[in-house]
Amino acid sequence: MAQVTIQINGRGYEVACGPGEEERIAGLAAYVDGKVQEFVGSLGNIGDQRLLVMTSLLLADELWELREGGGASPNGDARAASIEALAERLDRLIGKLEAS
Repeated sequence: MAQVTIQINGRGYEVACGPGEEERIAGLAAYVDGKVQEFVGSLGNIGDQRLLVMTSLLLADELWELREGGGASPNGDARAASIEALAERLDRLIGKLEAS
């Protein structure tokens, strides 16, 4: 299994992934970090846990809209699946953060 280090809100996280998925995971992490930075810009740094929870909710909302819209774009299903997988990973990461 491959690993990639991603950056979310200036912190590095080691994420396991399938071989050849490193670039995709890094791209998804950059997208998530962009959403986190939007919250930091508007709310300040309110703590990693809250930022990740709020970002997870935002991503879940995006996924929900894609599903309700029937995947309006040709890649809607693939995008929705990617966001869903990312939301699940974020949930696991939040669990680890809360446990530490």
